[in-house]
Amino acid sequence: MTPETVITVGKEALEVCVLLLAVLLLPALAVGLLVSMFQAATQINEVTLSFVPKLLVTLLTFIVAGPWLLERLVDYMRRLIESIPVLIG
Repeated sequence: MTPETVITVGKEALEVCVLLLAVLLLPALAVGLLVSMFQAATQINEVTLSFVPKLLVTLLTFIVAGPWLLERLVDYMRRLIESIPVLIG
């Protein structure tokens, strides 16, 4: 196994990880920004007001995008496991 192969496998793993996390975190980031703007406009400083909507949006995103996320992860793992003979040989 050459150093280039290790770097390629690590790069692909990081790309998959970033893609899966971005799908879950970007909607929470958008909702957090909207809630923060609302809190700044109304001067309401309640912690649960920012936490609960982000939690609900993250759960909803996970429910909606969950099958796609799982498909991407399984596809990556299948490709990685199938390439083991090529990687070590």
